[in-house]
Amino acid sequence: MVYRVIGLMSGSSLDGLDIAYVHLHETSGKWTFEIINAACYPYNEEWKQKLQSATSLSALDYNLLHTAYGNYLGKQVNHFINENNLHYQVQLIASHGHTTFHVPEKKMTAQLGDGAAIAAITNINVVNDLRAMDIALGGQGAPIVPIGEKLLFSEYDLFLNLGGIANISFKKDNEFIGFDICAANRILNMLANEVNKDFDLNGELASHGNINNELLIKLNALDYYKKPFPKSLANNFGTETVYPLIQDSRCGIEDALRTYVEHICIQIRKTVDSLQMTVDRKNIKEDSDKQTENRQLSSVNRQLLTTGGGALNIFLINELKNKLKEINIDVIVPDENIIQYKEALIMALIGILRWREENNVLASVTGASRNSIGGAVWIGQQA
Repeated sequence: MVYRVIGLMSGSSLDGLDIAYVHLHETSGKWTFEIINAACYPYNEEWKQKLQSATSLSALDYNLLHTAYGNYLGKQVNHFINENNLHYQVQLIASHGHTTFHVPEKKMTAQLGDGAAIAAITNINVVNDLRAMDIALGGQGAPIVPIGEKLLFSEYDLFLNLGGIANISFKKDNEFIGFDICAANRILNMLANEVNKDFDLNGELASHGNINNELLIKLNALDYYKKPFPKSLANNFGTETVYPLIQDSRCGIEDALRTYVEHICIQIRKTVDSLQMTVDRKNIKEDSDKQTENRQLSSVNRQLLTTGGGALNIFLINELKNKLKEINIDVIVPDENIIQYKEALIMALIGILRWREENNVLASVTGASRNSIGGAVWIGQQA
């Protein structure tokens, strides 16, 4: 069976709307994919400001923005279809929306982007509100991409997404586990914005900076890093907790960027190391002495598939490779289509799983009471 789907993703880094038209093939429960067309439509300054300030709006204005952003998404999809001559080919649109409020401890999450508006403008069926069911079942509602990693990228052991927030997922005892690590591109981009750049291209600015050890210690001491998983981060962790710490340090931009790259790498290294994912210790015989165990541990390498905008940051990736090499983790950076559009691809898969009424969010990742079939369905096509 082949499904022809558009996946939409808007991340916390606010670099733009990712759109991917994909073919998803299912045969006897095995899934493969092709990314046929993909694009990132950058947000103009007006939309950046609207999305950044959404959480400060009144209830009425927030809901008006929810509808307006849904209309915007629908128009962008129509533009994408026109650009790529996809008329009458798309069977479903799966839209993540843009996360604003995320309070899983109170069983609440919110993503802007009215699915009904998207369906009405495109005349295509839509699945959105992908996290709400998991949240209602007591989960974190995040990360939700591990279902796609399980079904589409099964050859890898570890998965790192370097988006606005860095998150990790991995296989353990035939289950997937995942959680948010730290704020990532959102902070790097905010710092680059201070010198009138959208982002630090290839990490050039950071590569010329020096690490501010006092700031680094404060960043690494943040309470979130002491929490056990499952856990997830809202966007305001970066904007209201991390960024003010950096501002208070009065670092120059290059030093601030270099220090934050170091912080990201340290947190990823600590996370991977603490999970003891260099090898499954159950495979080591119980009667092995410590020296033999350490020898076995040091001989095994695992692959970490790294995607998201941060995977294009050459300086960040090189620093990360150096740190993870010490614990026998190889950082694998795939082709640019997968780097940039893996999340949009997986949103498309999540949408199809919802359409098929199959589980599309994993409780082993989010901590919910069970796996769930998440997403609201809007019928855009005429009967």
